[in-house]
Amino acid sequence: MATDTRELDSITVDRRDGVVTITMNRPHRKNAIDAAMWDELLAEFQAIGRSADDRALVLTGAGGDFCAGADLSGDDAPRPHQLASMRHVGDVILALHRVPQPTIAKVRGVAVGGGMNMALVCDLVVAGETARFSEIFARRGLSIDCGGSWALPRRVGLHRAKELALLADIIDASEARDIGLVNRVLPDDELDGFVEGWARRLAAGPPIALAMTKRLLNNSSNVTLEEALDDEGVSQTVNFSTADTAEAIVAWLGKREPVFDGR
Repeated sequence: MATDTRELDSITVDRRDGVVTITMNRPHRKNAIDAAMWDELLAEFQAIGRSADDRALVLTGAGGDFCAGADLSGDDAPRPHQLASMRHVGDVILALHRVPQPTIAKVRGVAVGGGMNMALVCDLVVAGETARFSEIFARRGLSIDCGGSWALPRRVGLHRAKELALLADIIDASEARDIGLVNRVLPDDELDGFVEGWARRLAAGPPIALAMTKRLLNNSSNVTLEEALDDEGVSQTVNFSTADTAEAIVAWLGKREPVFDGR
């Protein structure tokens, strides 16, 4: 598996042992997302989704913050039609959601607006004790976006989602854990090691089976039980034709850990 680090204009991409870490890298703006970062995130999410070597994705931010959402500070560059711009943002969120590999948001500091919702679109969210979350849109005269209207109620339920979105309060990591917004909260100095451990476990897992499980769970609220059972049957039929499932059975019988290669 490839090992390399690339620094782009607004993000850093690090690949190590099947784990891709994308770091939003505008710490002077609390990693607020400008046009260049949207473009770079889209290209990287799509590339990861096509890669057989990339086995897990970690999304995080530089300089002690996750992401302050979209950069609304403005500049002199020509701007596209607002709807076209929002559809481009939607393409980025969909690309993240559609990555077949497991994804983890590693959150320190501020995660608000679009930054919060990008974290929620990830499969798992692990937060440091300094993390602060807010659906801050109403304070800016805006409605919720970046997939928040879809992801937030799935995390915390409809009524709590309305409370967070309509009042736009800032909540700390402890409250985020208590309401089910995040999977884990850890001291900041333990966050990197914990996420690395989870990411390595995911990267060592069976890629085809994990991708299918992720898809089944993402679709679970859109199908009937009968449809879910049928989808599960199709997925297991595919799994039983793979070398990874055969390897898992042989390893189990041999009382050793399996080695999965995605075939």
